[in-house]
Amino acid sequence: MASDQMKAVRIHDYGAPEVLQVEEVPKPHPGDGQVLVQVHTAGVNPADWKIRSGMFRQYNQLPLPWTPGLEGSGTVAELGNGITNLKVGQAVFGTFSAAYAEFAVANAADLQPNPENLSFEEAASIPVGALTAWGSVIDTAQVQPGQKVLIHGAVGGVGLYALQLARWKGAHTIATTSGKNVELAKKLGAEQVIDYTTTRFETVVHDLDAVIDTVGGDLHERSLKVLRPGGIFVTVAGRLAPDFGKDHGVRATNGGRASAADLAQITQLIEAGKIKPVVGKVFRLDQVQQAHELSQTGHGTGRILLEIVG
Repeated sequence: MASDQMKAVRIHDYGAPEVLQVEEVPKPHPGDGQVLVQVHTAGVNPADWKIRSGMFRQYNQLPLPWTPGLEGSGTVAELGNGITNLKVGQAVFGTFSAAYAEFAVANAADLQPNPENLSFEEAASIPVGALTAWGSVIDTAQVQPGQKVLIHGAVGGVGLYALQLARWKGAHTIATTSGKNVELAKKLGAEQVIDYTTTRFETVVHDLDAVIDTVGGDLHERSLKVLRPGGIFVTVAGRLAPDFGKDHGVRATNGGRASAADLAQITQLIEAGKIKPVVGKVFRLDQVQQAHELSQTGHGTGRILLEIVG
């Protein structure tokens, strides 16, 4: 393969996982303030398949052909102008553009050096999930020590970080998950775990200060019943009506991804052992269709990954 070419996943139209194809395409080059990363591992996010399927096309029309991928880890291959904090050959992780490829461009400000105690797979599983959890737990819910906080989907790609961040802030943490993941949720810091396959959470918890929802569905309405007056409901799974929650005397809002600058503090917490990544199922690049099929089930544990470099 010529040095100016690379393998990348692309779609040429919206559709089912079958529209994802591995193709040979020109290698990108970084602009000012950007870095070209040789991608080792890319994260597979629910947003990837939702965009691919056309779910958001009425709001954001894709420039086709399009390569998915919001996060990853790899090695710095080329520096754009003005980059002084990174060097060629350095292992990095962060949020990328078009990460389902052998090479991807990222803004230097969106990258951090890989924590020394983590593999490329572990590092790739962090950025989007941890930053979204930070935006929900720290920035929006503003969780405080001693508060009672419920995390729905507590071992998913976002939920596992929401759980650990709430525990780090000194909250009493309650998790919902399926029976097979109860022990994992406990290891991640849940003081109470509810198996949603056997127990409706609203029958066993009440007067909560905050609910962090990473699942969606009917959890919006059900969660209002367990919050204290003045409590807060934050979801990263769907859009809420402006007046949602007012009749129950609670605040309700959508959570958003925190600033890339917060990834530096997240890295410090990881290196200190306060937060641990959870790697989900790992697929090869040519298994991208299967990776999306698993993501679409909504039942993955940890972050699903694509291994670009074998």
